[in-house]
Amino acid sequence: MKIYDQINESISFIKKNDYLKPEIGIVLGSGLGEFANTVSKKNIFNYSDIPHFKKVSIKGHAGKLVFGKIQNKTIVILQGRYHFYEGHDIKDIVFPIRVLCGMGIEKIILTNAAGGINPKFKPGDLMVIHDHINLMGINPLKGENDERMGPRFPDMSNVYDKELIEIILGIGNSLGLKLKTGVYAALMGPSYETPSEIKMLSILGADVVGMSTVPEAIVARHMGVKVAGISCITNLAAGISKSPLNHKEVTETANRVKNNFIALLEKVIPEF
Repeated sequence: MKIYDQINESISFIKKNDYLKPEIGIVLGSGLGEFANTVSKKNIFNYSDIPHFKKVSIKGHAGKLVFGKIQNKTIVILQGRYHFYEGHDIKDIVFPIRVLCGMGIEKIILTNAAGGINPKFKPGDLMVIHDHINLMGINPLKGENDERMGPRFPDMSNVYDKELIEIILGIGNSLGLKLKTGVYAALMGPSYETPSEIKMLSILGADVVGMSTVPEAIVARHMGVKVAGISCITNLAAGISKSPLNHKEVTETANRVKNNFIALLEKVIPEF
């Protein structure tokens, strides 16, 4: 069965249940899932119940599809994501994004936990992504292209929408949040980077590093959806941090800044 048909099967399953047709999609990264609890008029699906969705195995990723409202906007949330390092095929990793885009969302906010490379960043900072570097060794558009979903050679000059970036920065400023902006570098993982790899990334122009988001951004743009990205700096990268890196630090820092993160999204979404 072709991916396009699988997408329509997933959408048909969702449409058999009560749900609000979404305008905006949101992907919640490691430790950031609590935002889903703030949504009103919720309708929740477990990934495991939706045809062609895979099981989520990483702590901090609930594996739920949440429909609801934030003020005047109808939204759909991916509460948790798949990662390439889990062993999934790259097409499975981006499949939920294709489903959201196929349901007619116009914009998507991709969030993640990331390691800080820029020496001006510290754990707890929020960074608005203005570009990315794909070092995962694979592209989610690899293979046969289905023109019903997007062009063979999509432009990636402006993956992260400038207008959406300005909205986020403006609202962050009004909330007294000192938001950063920068470039997100994606590596495959699951091992954290070596100090030499971090030095390389710094030379390449990366401000933060993580193991997700980029395939999702590529596919959303392929399907004509505007993209915004927000990284939560949960730790300093190897060679910058004086202590060994661990996932517990990631979730603890995300938990510490969750109120700022939630406040930002609650104000941003109605303005999109």
